[in-house]
Amino acid sequence: MSIQNVASWNNLQKDWNRLKDVHLNDLFLENPERFDQFSFSKDDLNIDFSKECIDEGVLRNLIKLAKECNLEQQRDAMFSGKYINSTENRAVMHVALRANSTDAYEVDAIPTSDMVDDVLNEFLNFADSIRSGKISNAHGQSFTDVINIGIGGSDLGPVMSVNALSAFSNGGPNLHFISNVDGNDFLDTTSGLDPKRTLILVASKTFTTIETMTNAKTAKDWLLSKLTESEISNNMVALSSNLKATKEFGIKNENVFGFWDWVGGRYSMCASIGLPIALSIGSKNFRELLAGFRDMDIHFKTAPLDKNLPVLLGLIGIWRRNFMKLPTLAIIPYDQRLDRFPAYIQQMDMESNGKSVAKDGSDVSIETAPIVWGEAGTNAQHSFFQLLHQGTNIVPVDFIIAARASHNLSGHHEKLISNFLAQSEALAFGKSKDKVLREMLKNNVDAEKAKNLTPHRYFKGNKPSTSIIHKELSPFSLGRLIAMYEHKIFVQGIIWGVNSFDQWGVELGKVAAVEIGNVIEGNESISNLHVATQPLLKKIYELRK
Repeated sequence: MSIQNVASWNNLQKDWNRLKDVHLNDLFLENPERFDQFSFSKDDLNIDFSKECIDEGVLRNLIKLAKECNLEQQRDAMFSGKYINSTENRAVMHVALRANSTDAYEVDAIPTSDMVDDVLNEFLNFADSIRSGKISNAHGQSFTDVINIGIGGSDLGPVMSVNALSAFSNGGPNLHFISNVDGNDFLDTTSGLDPKRTLILVASKTFTTIETMTNAKTAKDWLLSKLTESEISNNMVALSSNLKATKEFGIKNENVFGFWDWVGGRYSMCASIGLPIALSIGSKNFRELLAGFRDMDIHFKTAPLDKNLPVLLGLIGIWRRNFMKLPTLAIIPYDQRLDRFPAYIQQMDMESNGKSVAKDGSDVSIETAPIVWGEAGTNAQHSFFQLLHQGTNIVPVDFIIAARASHNLSGHHEKLISNFLAQSEALAFGKSKDKVLREMLKNNVDAEKAKNLTPHRYFKGNKPSTSIIHKELSPFSLGRLIAMYEHKIFVQGIIWGVNSFDQWGVELGKVAAVEIGNVIEGNESISNLHVATQPLLKKIYELRK
């Protein structure tokens, strides 16, 4: 049955018809206690939906929609190890990576606890041994630097987390990341580093990803500029499940940390792909990160839908995307150390739900994943907030801030908080023309000039936003925040009827790049390329002369 034939979907359409001309100012005038009604908490994590264009009826129908789409049953199917990734015939069990043995997760009737703990203990012990100098290079020297070579899920989560948790590094090695196959990325990253004292992590589940393997081969040559063939094995680690390929590459088995086919790339940060995070913050803090993930997992699994933070966040996103018809989502963390968080969620969301085909192979008849983007506040305010306030498109925003600063510099966090609060308020309520005019006249602006300037200084408001507040940025709170967005994406995928755990669009580009690469390398004729591609390649060759 089409989602558009579901009773609650049609009721939500009626809700939007009722609310589309209602200003947030009016909603707050009608109910000044909206915060109490539309704010939800899990311990020290609070989400405020009061500045969304919703009322009690909308929220009630959104919860009904989740139930009518069998969200609870689908959630339980994921947690029980069912093969919910239908196109790849796989379970989706990243939750097992951060579980306790009491959670009793299984895949194919095989408990996951022991296998997960074995790999976790192995790579965490390795991380601590690198940090302490117990594991060293062939000359007995400790590693001063670590380079993680990966792309997509093998890069974005680790680099985001290492940046976010830099205050918890406690003297670990310097972490660097190479993802782009552009050689400048490699050269810029390795400039000034000593190959002898640099540990290379090659992160690729299959050990075949073209960009990653190209950079890995270059890194191996770079190591060989200062080390012998027999010495470099100490300097190379693989995060992969392809032992045959890692061995052929020259990485010894004890330096290979794998994971399972029921862990998708963009959900692999809690698996061995998280090794660079552990190298930065140590095993104790990494386990705290996992504890934060698990805390939200259990909340998502057990909390009633109407008090379930990922469910509510996902449903509000459905309201924005499908009824308000808003095509984008800006994520604005008011924390410089979370500056890569929007990019991380961008991949997770758009790769998961950027689908136009339903699970049954039919065309999707409604809008799916929004275009996710963002930047750290306050930088964002001086970049694209002009468009958010006065542009022709409405851009919903998720604002994120910690109540406590992660530093002791006077006055900084207070200003950050004031901007965080001011922006959501300004987006919601704007500034009337009368108020704009009165303010200018009060400040002795010429009456005629004030009249002419008023349209330019007027802010319509009525721009929706969600405010997310947590106590402080820590390994635990970061894990909890990430897991909340993971499950939010799952919720939306269920309602849209798409498979959130495959990525055939990514695979398409990979295949095309291989075909074109064969031509560039002289293995195939240029005539084998598409007629639109041939002249572009010829032009590139012409300009290279």
